[in-house]
Amino acid sequence: MAPDIVVILCTAAPAEAESMAQALVEQRIAACVNIVPVQSTYRWKGGICNDPEHLMIVKTTKEGTDRAVAAIRSMHSAEVPEIIVLPVTAGYAPYLDWVQQETKGTP
Repeated sequence: MAPDIVVILCTAAPAEAESMAQALVEQRIAACVNIVPVQSTYRWKGGICNDPEHLMIVKTTKEGTDRAVAAIRSMHSAEVPEIIVLPVTAGYAPYLDWVQQETKGTP
């Protein structure tokens, strides 16, 4: 059984994603944020959009989820940002322990 770790998926403009990831780790909201370039196609306000974005894969704890979502929302420029929280059901125990340790306390 994995500790209470979650992964948050969020897309953002490339420069915005990099600054958001830095802030999340500096503030100990996330232990790690991976950034992957993606091409997003979606319907918005009656039109089809096709935008280059960065997918952030944010590793944090279940306990820190509300804080992480609030921080992402406060830094994100989109009207309705993609923020999806997924539970981690298993993983390499030392890594999961590290995520817990890195998200405790203050920066």
